[in-house]
Amino acid sequence: MPQPSKKTKTTAGTTPTQVQTTRLWLMYPPKLITTPVIWQLGHKFKIVTNVRQASVTDEIGIVCLEMEGQRSVIKDAIKWLERIGVSVEPVEINVIES
Repeated sequence: MPQPSKKTKTTAGTTPTQVQTTRLWLMYPPKLITTPVIWQLGHKFKIVTNVRQASVTDEIGIVCLEMEGQRSVIKDAIKWLERIGVSVEPVEINVIES
């Protein structure tokens, strides 16, 4: 009987098939604030999303999003976000764990 594959979290220097966790800041323009972008992201790409922090006004939406999945899939997801108008930046400090 085959053993289930183990999920490993990876960092820099990973191969595209390894599972990794990435935290990003997403900045939404006003036209996308009411669009379910994170829901669409989870359905378009084989990744797990986790909102770590968020602030939304009429003028901007800022979300700290954790994505877990294969590195190549996360890269494709980031390209898609940028293509639809979401600004994406890496998280440089840890968001408070609670």
